[in-house]
Order: sequence, then structure tokens, then C-alpha cells
Amino acid sequence: MLRSLFGGATATTAGPATITAPELKQRLDSGDKLYLLDVRSSEEYAHDGRIAGSHLLPLPMLSLRLNELPKDTPIVCVCRSGNRSGVAAEQLARQGFSDVINLAGGMIGWARAGLPMQRG
Repeated sequence: MLRSLFGGATATTAGPATITAPELKQRLDSGDKLYLLDVRSSEEYAHDGRIAGSHLLPLPMLSLRLNELPKDTPIVCVCRSGNRSGVAAEQLARQGFSDVINLAGGMIGWARAGLPMQRG
């Protein structure tokens, strides 16, 4: 029931809400206003592919640049595998961001689902 109400993102007591790559693509295609926060390195972001419209903010810089992030828009954290983005999502939640979602499987999951990526 929660999945149908909140577009697939579900929170657990073990961590932040998560979303799968196909669920995220569906929400993006339906026009949901989401802020895609990519916490990988600039090299990974440029060369390994990224989701169109994503914003690069490497995890080591996150705590220094929180003021650049929207408080009124759901933030989807993205990394290579879902681990760093999970750390980022937890960090944002501790800093008062109330609508934070981790992309489960990260860009690996996105690529495995055959979803489009930008490079360069």
C-alpha cells in the first residue's frame, strides 16, 4: 500500500527510503519533480554515465554544500552501487531533509535495467 501511495519509495527503520531504477525512471517519465543528487566523483560522473538532469556533488563535499540543496523537493541520492548514496541519504536525513530516497543498486542497477545514460 505504501508503494502505491508514495511512488515506490519506502522507508524502513534500517535506513532511508529506497527506489529501484525502473521505479525512478517511471517517476521521471511521469513528470515528478525530483532532485537527482549524484554523490560519485567527477570522473565517475563524466565517464561512467549519469542520469539526465542529475546534479554532481561528491560525497566528501556534501556536508560543506548542504545549503545548495532544495528542502522542498524530494532528493534521490545516486552513486555507483547504492552504498555511498545510502550514506548521503542518511546524512541528509540527519540534517533535516525530510524527503530523501536512495537509488537501490545505483548506476549499476540503472545500467542493468537498460535505462538511458549521458556521458561526457
